[in-house]
This record gives sequence, C-alpha cells and structure tokens, in this order.
Amino acid sequence: MTPPPDPAPSARPFRELMARWATGVAIVTAHDASGDAGLTVNALLSVSLTPPSLLISLSQDADTTPVIHRSGSFAVNFLAADQRALSERFALPSPPSEKFKDLAFHRERTGAALLDGTLGAAECKVVAWTPRYDHVLILGEVVHQEVGRDSPPLLFFRSGYSSTDGAGVLHLAPPKAPE
Repeated sequence: MTPPPDPAPSARPFRELMARWATGVAIVTAHDASGDAGLTVNALLSVSLTPPSLLISLSQDADTTPVIHRSGSFAVNFLAADQRALSERFALPSPPSEKFKDLAFHRERTGAALLDGTLGAAECKVVAWTPRYDHVLILGEVVHQEVGRDSPPLLFFRSGYSSTDGAGVLHLAPPKAPE
C-alpha cells in the first residue's frame, strides 16, 4: 500500500527552513515618472554570463514592483557588511521619500538609483516578467554594471544579519534557542 503524500508545507516551517540558507543582501531600485522606489531583497540570482543577466523575485504588492513594470528596468545594489542600517531602512514599509532621504546615489543608463558606497551595482532592462503565486519573477539583462568597494558582504542567515569584526572576518547570527 502506498503511503499518503505529505501535506504541503506551510509558510512558517518553510520560512524556518529557508532561514538556514545564507544569502547575500541587496537593494533593488527603480525609477519612473512617479519617482524613485526601492526595497531590500535576498531573492536574486545570476542567470547567465552571456548575456549578463539577473533574476529577482519580488512580492506582487511591493511598492517597487509596479515602478519596475512601468519603467521596464531596475538596479541591484549589493550591500557590504557594514550597511545593515541601509538594508533595514529599505526593508521598512515606508514611503520612498523616507528611504531615499539624505542618501548618496547616482544614476546611469536606466535612471534607477545606484547607491554610493556599495560593493557594486547592476542596472537591468526587464526581458521577462513571470507572476508566480504571491511574487513576480523578473529577469533582467544587465545594461550597466559597476564594481564598488572591496569589503565583506552583508549576509542574512538564521533570520539575522552577519556582522564583521573590522578585520574582514564575518560572523553569522547565532542559533536561536529552541522554543
């Protein structure tokens, strides 16, 4: 007799599982006639070297998602370990005017904000837009890239940020005590 299939995983256990996967942290920005938008992400990946391309996964109800849709472009800004406050700033559901207030950035090909002081950035034109579940997968072909400073990256692991000891050694968030 065949055993019954396991029930589909629910959101909380899946979140706990994914917390065991260390990811880099970036800020995705976009710009259109309505202004600037941006949010913190860790769901991104390099898809191809020829042509250079990136895939990001954004919530369909994120305020940045429609700006990317209207503009047809976005930028990915890769954060350094000492930029946790910047990551937290863009993770909050605050208006773009607050996120970008007093923030140093410049613009290149797409007009999206390229944040100064990051590890680097890539501007992309959207080549595929695929809604899936409560997110949209956005494939972008890189149209401009720049390498920033050479520092340890900001990582997210166990639902917490990495830190650095100042000598370039990263420390991951400690395990949480069992509930």
